[in-house]
Amino acid sequence: MTTDESYMKRALYLAAQAKGHTSPNPMVGAVIVKDGRIIGEGYHHQAGEPHAEVNAINSADEPVEGATIYVTLEPCSHYGRTPPCSDLIIDKKLKRVVVAALDPNPVVSGSGIERIRNAGIEVVTGVLEEESRKLNEVFNYFITTRSPFVVMKYAMTLDGKIATETGESKWISSVASRNHAHHLRGQLSGIMVGIGTILKDDPRLTCRVDGLPQPVRIVMDSQLKIPMDARVLTEQNKAETLILTTDQAPSAKKEALEKRGVMVKIVKESDGHVDLDEAMRIIGEYGVDSLLLEGGGTLNGAALKAGIVHKLSVYIAPKLLGGAEAISPVMGHGVQHVTDAYKVKSVETTRIEDDLHIEAYIDRSEN
Repeated sequence: MTTDESYMKRALYLAAQAKGHTSPNPMVGAVIVKDGRIIGEGYHHQAGEPHAEVNAINSADEPVEGATIYVTLEPCSHYGRTPPCSDLIIDKKLKRVVVAALDPNPVVSGSGIERIRNAGIEVVTGVLEEESRKLNEVFNYFITTRSPFVVMKYAMTLDGKIATETGESKWISSVASRNHAHHLRGQLSGIMVGIGTILKDDPRLTCRVDGLPQPVRIVMDSQLKIPMDARVLTEQNKAETLILTTDQAPSAKKEALEKRGVMVKIVKESDGHVDLDEAMRIIGEYGVDSLLLEGGGTLNGAALKAGIVHKLSVYIAPKLLGGAEAISPVMGHGVQHVTDAYKVKSVETTRIEDDLHIEAYIDRSEN
């Protein structure tokens, strides 16, 4: 590992401390080095607050003139809620700027670096770029598509079941795995299920980790079958609820839900269900940049078929359920040939006590 990579690794670590808090902004970390010593560091805590470069400069215990700043994302060059960081770097007379990744927004990408270089400051780019892009995979996708980045999450047994023949599913995974999943809930902007999950499990769909924000709760319910006493309606916990339905829904039920403060949006239907492509567009318009898909096998199958899933988060428990009618994590018609299987890439595995956690990405070049 080079010296630049070592300091950038520290900047990436700092950036990750704000997971779940920066939306709609990216996570960014910065480290300032002078004479081989770190003299300042910082990260962007949440939208509207100072950027990483500002916090790093303000934390410095000596003048930053002539120093090198390592930043995980290209310094901004535009006025938003805060002034441009590129101007601050120029004003403070830093000597060198090392950047992991360019701003993915095509409207401004490269402009911050150009501004700094035009001021006579050396700029190096692409240091641990892949790591930076993965850290901000949600931001990178949403800023260019205005559609949410979707993570499909489920827990299953070694024989690939998420519930018994009778529908019992509590609990497949361990307490430690469920705690891990709650952290994931708090790091994404929304959590989505189908009406089947609401009717069967009556979940709260909240994050139970102190200090993490509550995701927007999104229910796909084409006929508004949701009971008025469902916990996603009665247990607010600072969490908003959005129901996506179709014109099959009774208008009186829609009005009753809206009077309760629930957001209800009519979406076109596809085969009697909410059209998932339009649903993603509408969810993006609400500013939800990422979704944790916690539906059952039916919604999971439909989501894969619609091509809206980007990432998998799968917990595998050392158990066997058996049963020809036991429920699988992905239902629907599936594919007819093994060669047509949905392929995944960048697979990472982690042990969580006796469970196995698998993280992987849908290979869109193959599907």
